[in-house]
Amino acid sequence: MASYWKQLFALGTVSMLMTACQTIDTIQLKKLTDSAVNSSDALIYCSGTHDCNFERMDDIKIINAEKRHVESEALKLKLVRLQAKSLKEPNPVYLSVPAGQHELVVRFYPISPDKAEVLHVFQNFQAKHKYTFKMYRQRSTRNTSLLQASAPDPLCVDLLQNTKIIRRFCKPYNVETGIAEFVEQKI
Repeated sequence: MASYWKQLFALGTVSMLMTACQTIDTIQLKKLTDSAVNSSDALIYCSGTHDCNFERMDDIKIINAEKRHVESEALKLKLVRLQAKSLKEPNPVYLSVPAGQHELVVRFYPISPDKAEVLHVFQNFQAKHKYTFKMYRQRSTRNTSLLQASAPDPLCVDLLQNTKIIRRFCKPYNVETGIAEFVEQKI
């Protein structure tokens, strides 16, 4: 019986610590969000799925892919801003980054919180612009073989600058291998 209580206590302690980390991150992000955004920054959002987050910009880790908490370096550099009331809400954060060429790694969770679709992008972000990575499924109506028809429709991500689509990446499903990568398409 003592073993049961020890396990229950340990589980409760771990749960409290995880909640505390989320709360601390939320409090720190609220302070950053309340501060003024640098006018020479670009704002970067993601949408289209229940959850998406920014794993990395250049060499700076932003949100830990496994634990899903904001990295301290990203907080120190004031890259992450809160657009929701807490980190538990869908798509809770956006980025405020210096203008210029950056490599950005965006993680989308279109089906479940356990399986991420990862997009790596090099983009020249311009100051005073809002960028949105918007994921969707490209529905097709073409007639095809039964094997091709059984494959899921391709996942696509549009990169919008303000309201204009400037780039599109799609991940067609390969029926034979089951493997696919995001490929940039012409708009």
